[in-house]
Amino acid sequence: MTTFNTIKAGLLGATAAGLMSVGGAAYAGSHGVSACLITKTDTNPFFVKMREGAEAKAAELGMTLNSYAGQVDGDNEAQVAAIETCIANGVSGILLTASDTAAIVPSVEQARAAGILVIALDTPLEPIDAADSTFATDNFQAGVLIGQWAAAAMGDMAGDAKIAMLDLAISQPTVGVLRDQGFLTGFGIDVKDVGRWGDEDDARIKCNEVTAGNEEGGRTAMENCLAIDPDINVVYTINEPSATGAYEALTAVGRENDVLIVSVDGGCPGVRDVADGVIGATSQQYPLLMDALGMVAIAKFGEDGTLPANTEGKDFFDTGVALVTDQPQDGVESISVAEGTDLCWG
Repeated sequence: MTTFNTIKAGLLGATAAGLMSVGGAAYAGSHGVSACLITKTDTNPFFVKMREGAEAKAAELGMTLNSYAGQVDGDNEAQVAAIETCIANGVSGILLTASDTAAIVPSVEQARAAGILVIALDTPLEPIDAADSTFATDNFQAGVLIGQWAAAAMGDMAGDAKIAMLDLAISQPTVGVLRDQGFLTGFGIDVKDVGRWGDEDDARIKCNEVTAGNEEGGRTAMENCLAIDPDINVVYTINEPSATGAYEALTAVGRENDVLIVSVDGGCPGVRDVADGVIGATSQQYPLLMDALGMVAIAKFGEDGTLPANTEGKDFFDTGVALVTDQPQDGVESISVAEGTDLCWG
């Protein structure tokens, strides 16, 4: 098992290395630099915390920050309009969590052509180099961890599992594909084309439903899956709000105690759900690290044009992930709920 101190030290080390790589002078020279933060929604706790962290870092650096968000996950039009506003305002940089990772690219190209640094947070664009840089969780690895954990927790029953896949959106943004395909890979299922979900032919997968990453969507998706197969016993969820909705649907039919739910996020409400047995395990990501490093990168870019560097061996800057559970499984790295609580957000 991964120890808490190892995870915490790794995060602190990544933060220090990231800040050093974009230069401490950013703190002294960033007054007058402006930035935009554009998130998928302003209701999901992950994006709420991301906005709060970006605002705090902007204040620390003496930067001007304007924040924008879509109405729901998948609201590409609102994000396009936000980028247009940021271009018109002449900002130095944009931090973007894209709802539609392909459709947003022409707007990103316009921003970059205008001399604006564009950093994708959490969700890589398609292609990933459409942005100047990406600061994100390794979302495929986040999926692998919960898939490995679920398979190990089921033991001999994993071969006969009945799995519900509660995904993000029909447009298949990269974050949703990476987590879905990572989970299935970790569970031991052939994913066929790793660049998309839904083409698998493993009989254990009973449904792929989309949730829009929220509680209501998770509840409806779970209800649809139960209509397809009422004996589903493993539920993958794109994030913790959708996991909450899935649990509500299972509770309504008396199945809340015999179905294994796994998720990704690691916010404080989600970690509490792991403690309460709503979620068996969740992969914890660190949005405050993403936006803090992003703001410092924009400050440095505004000062002298320096571009941020990727994590060695990857095409993005990896901000870390840890599996949180109080049911550790042999061969699957994890930290406890108590440890996850110390690192959680929201």
